[in-house]
Amino acid sequence: MTETTSRVVEFDDSGLGNWSDEETFEVTRARIAEYAAATNDPIEAHRDGEVAPPVFAIVPVFDAMMVPVIDVAPMDIFGRVLHGEQDFHFHRPIRPGEKLVARARAVGYTGRENGSSITIHIETRDDAAELVNEQYLTAFFRNIDAGKTAGQPAPEHKFPERLRGVEPTAVVPQHIDSDQTYRYAPAAGDPVPLHLDEQVAKDAGLPGIIAHGLCTMAFASWAVLTEVGGSDVHRLRRFGVRFAKMVFPGDDLETRIWRVKSENGVTTYAFETVRGADVVLSDGLAEIAD
Repeated sequence: MTETTSRVVEFDDSGLGNWSDEETFEVTRARIAEYAAATNDPIEAHRDGEVAPPVFAIVPVFDAMMVPVIDVAPMDIFGRVLHGEQDFHFHRPIRPGEKLVARARAVGYTGRENGSSITIHIETRDDAAELVNEQYLTAFFRNIDAGKTAGQPAPEHKFPERLRGVEPTAVVPQHIDSDQTYRYAPAAGDPVPLHLDEQVAKDAGLPGIIAHGLCTMAFASWAVLTEVGGSDVHRLRRFGVRFAKMVFPGDDLETRIWRVKSENGVTTYAFETVRGADVVLSDGLAEIAD
């Protein structure tokens, strides 16, 4: 039975701003190529491992990204946590042969009766301590009310409602393969059994295994890059989404892209990924250097 009653839980303000221990990651050409293949990425430079696709940036930070949540939220509510949003801010792409260092911190939380969210700020640097990317991850606790709001929210990336009814700049059809999760899990280093074990997924009340949200996000990233970014990851400055609905192996998707504005040498695009009438990635935002 699905629990719908909200529970009031006090979050710990003293946990905000505390950096996690650093995690190191060595980038190889083979790992980049494996990730590109696991996300059906058609861009040759990614598939050859010459430069990492944008959402590959999650791989070096995977072990660090959720650690700060424990500083703010009690352990006994972790069964209710969902990955709510992900927002990448790129200083430059990741390249093979690099040794990267990642760390994360909780910077704020928002309490609501139907669910509360914690914002995690993650940074990745190279071995010269230069920033490679920053990320904002929103961890959402369903039916948990933290009772207040503290610290800083994640940067916004709302879909501009004025674009409703406007024809998209581009529409990209996509398909989640039946073996997608089995390829994505090792490439991303994400072994969560909901994506790999049918029985575990059904025991959790799902109809079957679900696709990784970040895999779907990676699909959207190559759709945007191929259609409006010249297939050049070096031009991508920001890429953010909200995970709106679950995606399943075998799903047919469509990523729809709208041009929003151009200023200071950067063009902003809004996008959504849909499955029929269902929006599975909402509030998509991409900033691409001209």
